[in-house]
Amino acid sequence: MADLAVSVAVLAGVVLLCEAARRSVKAVFSRGDYSLYLTEVLSTLQLCACSQELKLLGESGRIQPQTGLTLVYLITVVHVSTFHGALCNPSGALELLYRGSLRPSASSALIACQLSAAWLSRYAASYLWSFGLSDLHLAHKAQGYQCFDPISAALPAAAAVEMTCAFVLQAAVMNIGAFSENLRVHVIAAVITSLAYAGGSITGAVMNPALAFSLQFPCSGHSFLEYAFVFWMGPILGTASAVAVFEKLIPSLLKGRTNGKKVK
Repeated sequence: MADLAVSVAVLAGVVLLCEAARRSVKAVFSRGDYSLYLTEVLSTLQLCACSQELKLLGESGRIQPQTGLTLVYLITVVHVSTFHGALCNPSGALELLYRGSLRPSASSALIACQLSAAWLSRYAASYLWSFGLSDLHLAHKAQGYQCFDPISAALPAAAAVEMTCAFVLQAAVMNIGAFSENLRVHVIAAVITSLAYAGGSITGAVMNPALAFSLQFPCSGHSFLEYAFVFWMGPILGTASAVAVFEKLIPSLLKGRTNGKKVK
């Protein structure tokens, strides 16, 4: 229980620190792209650093699975409520590029911010653990940053899991318009928690190329290209497939049926 209490305190501290930094950024850079890009860095750093702590706690085997899933749900609610519009996901930047909401240069800059923050989060996590606030932190302080193969299936199957999870998540995001704004946060958190339960034992159900770059790419077991195939191509194709299905395929089918009825 002591390790759990310390990890919860670390999560709270990371969120509060990043929120204070975001508010400072908005106060100093009220206009222009600086606020957008710095908010993206801070929010992605928050997501990745908190996920590093949750991963450390979950892999320790010192908490029950239901406790871990509860923490995933709660921290997701916090993330969605505090990101202030930040995407924290390269798939989201590519989606906005496809929709014409972002220029190619802006989309590339956002992805660079996300990946930079993901890379930085490894060092932020190691720095936090160096204080030795819990037994888990002390173990990593002695061993240094390390993790092991997160994939427990063949690469095509693992990529399919990431693709499916990303598809389901994107489908949920695109179809929650009927819910109130406050309820949407909990719907998304519930979907992410359910996907973590369903696919977590196979790939971790990361569904986010930037988050995977922080959590999974440093691990031994596979090459960079193999991890890119699973954790980058999988989620990007899953997101793109959901957009194609719900904005192109289904409306086209419904339109065809409507026209058919009119002809009759």
